[in-house]
Amino acid sequence: MSYVTGDTAAQPRSLRRYVYLSIAAAIATIGLKGLAYLLTGSVGLLSDAMESLVNLVAALLAFYLLTIAERPPDDEHAYGHTKAEYFSSAAEGALILLAAYSIASAAIERIAHPQPLENVGVGLVVSLGASAINFGVARVLLQAGKRANSITLEADAHHLMTDVWTSAGVIAGIFAVSLTGWLILDPLIALAVAANIIWSGIQLMRRSALGLLDSAIPQRERDKIVEVLDRFTPQGVASHSLLTRQAGQRRFISVHILVPGKWTVQRGHNMLEQVERDIRSALPGPTTILTHLEPLEDPISMEDMAIDR
Repeated sequence: MSYVTGDTAAQPRSLRRYVYLSIAAAIATIGLKGLAYLLTGSVGLLSDAMESLVNLVAALLAFYLLTIAERPPDDEHAYGHTKAEYFSSAAEGALILLAAYSIASAAIERIAHPQPLENVGVGLVVSLGASAINFGVARVLLQAGKRANSITLEADAHHLMTDVWTSAGVIAGIFAVSLTGWLILDPLIALAVAANIIWSGIQLMRRSALGLLDSAIPQRERDKIVEVLDRFTPQGVASHSLLTRQAGQRRFISVHILVPGKWTVQRGHNMLEQVERDIRSALPGPTTILTHLEPLEDPISMEDMAIDR
């Protein structure tokens, strides 16, 4: 067997630097949206500010769990700590659901006791500024998360983008109130915001659960592995028992490589090293590969394809 944990010569830079940006954005938007609520009295803007408070808590939690996820393997965690990222995204999903409950409660109270909105123009300008900050930070986090395969950064980015669309809905509601005078539109929009936030939270928690259940890496990445393995077919090499799983930023891949029985151990070993190098080149990022060498002609080689050999 050959066990490889990726390129140890150049470890990736810490992703926590992106979380600093998220924390700063959350603090700024809490202040701006809180000011917009004080100026207008809009419960929709209050709901928006409360979601930004959730963003701050989630960003602080993401920073802590990314710190854990980036710790190197040790005697008690031989495969590393990368699954800690799933706890971050699951916790963020739970916080989103809590915010949705608070928003819905405030909206229902406002439906029962409508109140006029004030300083609408100024409040909307302030809210738009906060949304612009969230949009810019979300794009940065999303791109970084996809490059690094980090569910924590992607979750934070999607949450911020949800915040952006939420703000858009709230602004539309306030604008509709100013045009029609129907005060009930503001809390109704807030309820729609709460429903949207609930959906976002459920999706985050579902993805986290799948990660903790050792789901396979994306199909497009598995296809790349198959393409690499197929390149060796002309040399009389076959493969089977391809198993993959994702743990935060790190992929885990295992595969059986079948070579002619007359090959020397050295030649077979060299083949495994080449296969692993090619897979790592096709899938940049932290990847642990486990390969098992078997003789092509031995019938037993075709009987151990299951996870329990």
